Amino acid sequence: MEKRVEPWKLQGGPRCLALVMGLWELGRAFMLAKFLYSFVMDDGVVLMSMTATIDVNVDFTHKLCTALMLQPFRDSGGPLSQVIGSLCIKHPNLFGRSEKLDVSWDKGLFDSNILIAYRRPRPEWLAQQSFIIQHSLSPEIGVHGFTTDNFSRSVSGGVNLSRFSVGMDLNDPASSNWSNTTSIRFEHVRPISDDGRSVSRDRDGFPVTCSGTFHDSMVVLKQESQFAKANDHSFTQLNMQIEQGIPVLSKWLIFNRFKFVASKGVRLGPAFLLSR
Repeated sequence: MEKRVEPWKLQGGPRCLALVMGLWELGRAFMLAKFLYSFVMDDGVVLMSMTATIDVNVDFTHKLCTALMLQPFRDSGGPLSQVIGSLCIKHPNLFGRSEKLDVSWDKGLFDSNILIAYRRPRPEWLAQQSFIIQHSLSPEIGVHGFTTDNFSRSVSGGVNLSRFSVGMDLNDPASSNWSNTTSIRFEHVRPISDDGRSVSRDRDGFPVTCSGTFHDSMVVLKQESQFAKANDHSFTQLNMQIEQGIPVLSKWLIFNRFKFVASKGVRLGPAFLLSR
């Protein structure tokens, strides 16, 4: 008689494999969903009927080599800690007026990013508006020293940056080669440990935030211009970014940042030479 074992009772490799198969079936089941909206009057006559397609893309991968061959250095917090992947949901007609809603979630071994973007349609000669909500978690290598009695698998020494931002992007009408984007966002940044606890000082006792508390807040105004030109033999790309921290409150971060990147590529026979 064959004995059935539930997936959550498996240990080690079989449990990891069962988790991978479950996530694969989830991805197959939710690749595409269709919703039909119909507004019907009291007499049974259809007033408006509209079909919208919601694209759902699921891509998950489990690090089987790490889970089966290597023991974790520390408690990683559950079977999903070794799962990397992405989830993307796109709705092209949210309220019936071509409003677009994009929701994406990307997860790595030590970082994650959640992005929600809502775009309203506007005439082509006007700047396109996008309302953005974003939360990211990433290792921070700029903090001096390791936390006492802490050993982390990441290179950050167990210190991560939890960043929450909300704001608006304005995309100017693109010309033949130029594109311009202006954004203003409120950002809230908090250093945390691998266990999710707030960190305010490094090992030597120095503050890791500008305010000296557990978090920093700022309003960031960003202007980005990009030039791109390409043909069959070469391409040229220029990117310029200017960021400024607006002093709304005295305790908020104030800074100016400038970044310029130029890339040039030339085809040399079967090879392609790239300089940056």
